[in-house]
Parts: sequence; C-alpha cells; structure tokens
Amino acid sequence: MSSFNLVESPLDPQAASYDHVLPAGEGWLHAIKAGQTFRILDLEGNQAVDTLFYNAEDFTERYSATETMKHQGALYLTAGSRLMSTRGREMLAITADTCGRHDTLGGACAAESNAVRYALDKRPMHSCRETFLKCLYQYDGGLTKRDLTSNINFFMNVPVTPTGGLEFADGVSAPGKYVEMRAAMDVLCLISNCPQLNNPCNAYNPTPVRLLIWN
Repeated sequence: MSSFNLVESPLDPQAASYDHVLPAGEGWLHAIKAGQTFRILDLEGNQAVDTLFYNAEDFTERYSATETMKHQGALYLTAGSRLMSTRGREMLAITADTCGRHDTLGGACAAESNAVRYALDKRPMHSCRETFLKCLYQYDGGLTKRDLTSNINFFMNVPVTPTGGLEFADGVSAPGKYVEMRAAMDVLCLISNCPQLNNPCNAYNPTPVRLLIWN
C-alpha cells in the first residue's frame, strides 16, 4: 500500500463532539476512546503534523513504526493502513484520507537535527521535540522524554532515494485535505503541529490544522 489510496469520509464536521484549531508550533495531548473517529484537517496545505499514540491504559504500549510498516508491507500510510503498537496490536485504522500518503520515517525535528541538517545557527529554533516535551511535562501522567519514539508525520512528504537516503520534499497535501482514523483501543494522542521553517515540507510557512473527534 505504498501508492496513494484516496477515500473520502461521510462524517459531518458539525456533528463532531470535539473541534479544535491547533496553531502552527503548538502541541496537543488528548484522549481518543475506542470506537471514536479522529480527523486531522490540513487547513492551508502542506503542513506537517508530527503525531504519536499511546495506549491510554498502559503507556509502555505505544505506536510502533516498525510493527506498522511490517504489518502492511509498506513505508507510507494511507487509507486502509492500520497503526500497530509495540505489542503488535492495532491501535487505530485509517478509514478516510484525501491526501493519500503520510510519512513514517522522517521523525521529529529537534535542536540537534536542525543544526546538522541546516546550520549551527538554526539549533535554537523551535522544534517538534521541544513541543512534545512541553506537552509531556504539562501532563500529570508519568510520561517523560524517554517515551518519545519514532512518530508519524501526517501530510509530510519524505521520499526514499535509490541509495536508501531520505529527502524532505515539497508536500503532497493541499488546503482542506484530511486524514481520518478510527481508534481500536483507548489511546492518548500527542501532536506537535510542526514549526519547521527550514525545509519545503510546509512551503517554509507553518500553518494551523483542525482536529475533530466523532463519537
């Protein structure tokens, strides 16, 4: 399932039980119950949404990029993909997707990667890892920086080169594109709406996203 698989959702945003606009550079930590449907809407196009999932009952079980790729036999996520946990269990399934492909390899930007990829003077710039950590420290639930693992980058385009390297390329999303997933278990979702200004994934212009949940 490495090719684009476009599926539209029948759900009405006005019927959502939760509706929140998350500014660029901000974090979000929120519970999603088993059976609920969660949508991430790319409001202005080509925004990167760094995302992690944890079993709400046991944080030691969390989204696994390795198990997810192994289960579906593909690097990228699209409609029909199942997000698997470190214990090989389904956490969420992507039920609708109008973007068509999402990154599992690029990871979250950090002070260190900003310095290595771009320039030493970029090290102090705001990064997704800092946003993740801020959310975890504000959450009184026992999560720490040790719980930050390989994340999903929804809407981000990171092609693999013929030699096995990664490229941070222009995004493949557009205003109004969304990805939607149904939770198979109670999960805690951690998002950093990427503030990255140095690569073309968001056209060098970080923008807000809209987060919706249906019961």
